[in-house]
Amino acid sequence: MNIRLARETDFAQWLPLWKGYQLFYKTDIPQATTETTWSRFLDPSEPMHCAVAETDGKLIGIVHYIHHRSCWTTGDYVYLQDLFVAPDSRGKGVGRTLIEHVYAHAAKTGGSRVWWLTHETNSDAMLLYDRIADKSGFVQYRKLM
Repeated sequence: MNIRLARETDFAQWLPLWKGYQLFYKTDIPQATTETTWSRFLDPSEPMHCAVAETDGKLIGIVHYIHHRSCWTTGDYVYLQDLFVAPDSRGKGVGRTLIEHVYAHAAKTGGSRVWWLTHETNSDAMLLYDRIADKSGFVQYRKLM
């Protein structure tokens, strides 16, 4: 398995993984938003990144992460926004390796924290998360605009 940043030529393989992620969370992101997101991943001036897990030329997992400032530290936080592994590749360490890629990226770029959210019903993923990260104890509130 190889973990690397997404390339422009990955779009056709990335899209089904992105759609699978959306299906899992019972959402449907508009095509225009998906296209904007993809272009941001490819723009080196953007704080958004996409890494992919690849085996034998086939993408089997994706992770999206975003740098942002914090009032609490001088180093950026890195928000791990989306993580998805193809169903037939789960349980093989792909998710953990993608998260570790984000950890390494944060360390290399002077990040002070990697953080993410998951739905309270995502119990399979939380088995991994509980082993490789700490729960913050915070509850998320939001207002959609």
